[in-house]
Amino acid sequence: MKKLFSLSLLVLLLALTACGGKPSQPLTHVRLSLGYIPNIQFAPIYAAIANGRFAAEGLEVEVTHMDENQAAALVGSGDLDFAVVSGEQVLLARAQGLPVVYVMAWYQRYPVSVVAAAGEGVNSPADLRGKTIGLPGLYGANYIGLRALLHAGGLTEADVTLESIGYTQVEALASGRNPVICGYTANEPVQLRARGYDITELRVADYVQLAGNGLLVSEKTVRENPELVRRMVNGFLNGLLDVIADPKAAYRISRDFVEGLGEDDPIQMQVLLTSIELWRAERPGYSDPQAWQNMQDTLLDMGLLSAPLDLSQAFTNEFVP
Repeated sequence: MKKLFSLSLLVLLLALTACGGKPSQPLTHVRLSLGYIPNIQFAPIYAAIANGRFAAEGLEVEVTHMDENQAAALVGSGDLDFAVVSGEQVLLARAQGLPVVYVMAWYQRYPVSVVAAAGEGVNSPADLRGKTIGLPGLYGANYIGLRALLHAGGLTEADVTLESIGYTQVEALASGRNPVICGYTANEPVQLRARGYDITELRVADYVQLAGNGLLVSEKTVRENPELVRRMVNGFLNGLLDVIADPKAAYRISRDFVEGLGEDDPIQMQVLLTSIELWRAERPGYSDPQAWQNMQDTLLDMGLLSAPLDLSQAFTNEFVP
C-alpha cells in the first residue's frame, strides 16, 4: 500500500510540475498570509519556495503572518493576494459580505483534538459531560472543533464548563490545573506525550468531517486572473507532495524559515509527521462538499451564522488537478 501511494504521489508530482514548466518571464510577486508564526507545520510552503515549485509556476511568493480573520478581510478587499485560513473563517467572512473563495483544501482532516489526563476517563465525546475544558478562548478552530465534538457526543456547551486559558494548554494539563484541554492535533498531544504524560486524545476528525485549512483568494482574482490562482495552487500542491514524499528533507528546509528550529528535534519532527497525517488525500487539494455542509451546520448551531449561505460560492475544486 505504501509503495502504491508513493507511486501515486510521484505521478501527480510529475503531472503538476509539467503543468508549470520553467518561467520565461520575470516572476509575478504575490503575498501569502499564514496564520500564527513561522512553524514547522508550514513546511509545504517552505518546500515550495526552496525547491522552486512556485518559481516553476512563474511566482515569487512573499510570506507574511497575521490572524486569519484579518487575512480574510484583506483578501476580500484586494489588499492581500492569498491567505491560508480555516473553513469556518471562510463562511464567517462571506456572512459579513467579504467576496472570498476557498480554492484548495490543504488539511483533509480537521486539526483539533481534546486531550485529557488518562485518569479522567475521557474515551469518547460523551465522556466530556460535566468536565471543565481549557482552551485558548471562545473563538477560532479550537472552539469550533470542540463544539462539533460535543455535538457528536450528544452534548451541548451547557453540558461542560469552558475555561479560556490562552495558549497554555500543555502547561495547564501538565500542572493538573486543567486535566482536560482542547488544542491542535499536531501540537499539544505531541508535546504532552513527548514529556511522558499518560493521556487520551479525541480527534475531532474521527467523529465529524469539517473543512480545515486551505487557500483563500478573492472572487475578483478568480474571475479576472484564474491562471494566477491555478499556478498558485499547483505550486502549493507540489510543495505539499515534496513534504509528504521526504519529511526529513522538508525538516531541513524548514530550519531556514523557522527561527530556533533545532538540527535534530524529535518533538518538532513528530509535529511534522502528525501534520502529514492530516494532509494526506487521494486527491490533494480537493474540498469535500459534505465537510463544508457540516461546518455550516456547526456554525448555525453555535449561532455564529444567522442563516445558511450558498456554499457553492464559498469554495471550488475548479483549480485542483
